[in-house]
Amino acid sequence: MKVLVTERIAKEGIEILKNEGIEVDEKIGLSHEEICNIIGGYDALIVRSATKVNEEMIKCGKNLKVIARAGVGIDNVDVEAATKQGIIVVNAPDGNIMAAAELTIGLIFSIFRYIPQAYMSCKQGDFRRSKFKGVELYEKTAGIIGFGKIGALVAERLKACGMRVIAYDPYVSDEKFKKYGVEKVDFETLLKESDLITIHTPKTPETYNLISEKEFKKMKKGVRIVNCARGGVINEKDLYNAIKEGIVAAAALDVLEKEPNFELEKQEYYNPLLELDNVVITPHLGASTQEAQVNVAVSVAKEVAAVLKGGIAKNAVNLPAFEKEKLDEILPYLELAEAMGKIFIQAERVFAKKIEIIYSGQIDEKMTTWLTRALLKGYLEFSVQDTVNYVNSQVLAQEQGIEVIESKTHEGGKFKNMITARFTTDEKVLELAGTVYNNEGRIIDFFGYKVDFKPEKYMLLIQNIDKPGMIGKIGTIVGEYGINIATMQVSRNKKGEKAVMVCEIDGALPDEAVEKLKNTDGILRVTMAKL
Repeated sequence: MKVLVTERIAKEGIEILKNEGIEVDEKIGLSHEEICNIIGGYDALIVRSATKVNEEMIKCGKNLKVIARAGVGIDNVDVEAATKQGIIVVNAPDGNIMAAAELTIGLIFSIFRYIPQAYMSCKQGDFRRSKFKGVELYEKTAGIIGFGKIGALVAERLKACGMRVIAYDPYVSDEKFKKYGVEKVDFETLLKESDLITIHTPKTPETYNLISEKEFKKMKKGVRIVNCARGGVINEKDLYNAIKEGIVAAAALDVLEKEPNFELEKQEYYNPLLELDNVVITPHLGASTQEAQVNVAVSVAKEVAAVLKGGIAKNAVNLPAFEKEKLDEILPYLELAEAMGKIFIQAERVFAKKIEIIYSGQIDEKMTTWLTRALLKGYLEFSVQDTVNYVNSQVLAQEQGIEVIESKTHEGGKFKNMITARFTTDEKVLELAGTVYNNEGRIIDFFGYKVDFKPEKYMLLIQNIDKPGMIGKIGTIVGEYGINIATMQVSRNKKGEKAVMVCEIDGALPDEAVEKLKNTDGILRVTMAKL
């Protein structure tokens, strides 16, 4: 067994592989072409950020069984291409959570006490301390957006500073808030009451531009903001304006929507926020600690060794290790189950305290565990900051306080096989059902409405009053924004009452268009869903 490592990782990770009897070749700095020329002789590939593992490279890796990214994200690996080849893709989702939490705290102190600015002043020979009158954290209100693992670590540390800590996360159970002694509030309350806002959410269609002009206008004058999560969650142009207007007293950003090239000789980066003295920007240091680098190297080394020895990778981001001949059989069901989780959470955007999955017909009982995990993965990807995969999704659901029930019946009705997902929230119980035919997943029940559609990348999920002209209104508005409707499913249970409409569209509809649809007479709810 041979592993190719194309970027430097901590020696502790290399030693783990060697101790397992695995041959390791560290070839740092190879070009894309050079990697493609040699990758066919390796069973595993370990990269960090610089190596772009695209479809061409994956096809050249005819013997690859696992690709590992020694880090949290997976942006530089074509996961879909790897999945088609039956290659497991792994990362290290928990390796830097402490590093990210501690950096957040460091940036909070920096903008409350102007530490970087005072340091630069002293470096320039100016020791006037009157310029740097700070603000204490004690007895102020900290608002945390996103209460996952990192958000909880930050909360513990801010409470130790004597702060009142409130948090907004609609996908986290009340029990978790109580465990950490944090007040659960809605988004509007957090914006209005916080002296400090710190962001710890994933970047999803729902959280992109989560904080923009209208949110800034609701904040306390003098609020301070920290983002160590993902660029794009804050609208940077609107942040600049809010600072100039005096709404935001200071901001600290470790992530930017458009990140610079981190190689100095290639640097041609400009961002207006760099002009502002009360903005601290760091070059994406969230994982840049000695401990985090060791953690991610050790984590991916263990994952690679497990796969090569025939075991299961705990941090697989795509598929469990099925035999290739079984892959074609299970893949449509995995994709269907995951899509069902994504559709529910995007359509409802509410915490489900119980999820019951019922498997009907001839679905192999050996598959159901992975199908359940796939459905939970889809649900959690839009609701937690943690990296969610097929292996950890059940554990993460448990941590969120979700009761998961799985059952099997041989009665499939008119369908050979069927998956039914029943979501229980504080207010209601909603069901989705799907099946697979012609090797293609189909949704056949959408919250009690009979439908038949294939989950697609871009979908409009609409609830409306059943009355003439609704289809025309929707088509006109979507067309105004240059988006084509590929297919449309319409269903009602009773004439003149509520109906549902599912439209497959050729691209993501802008927020402005979604708002226009929401404000159209007769439309009750609109969701721009992305799978």
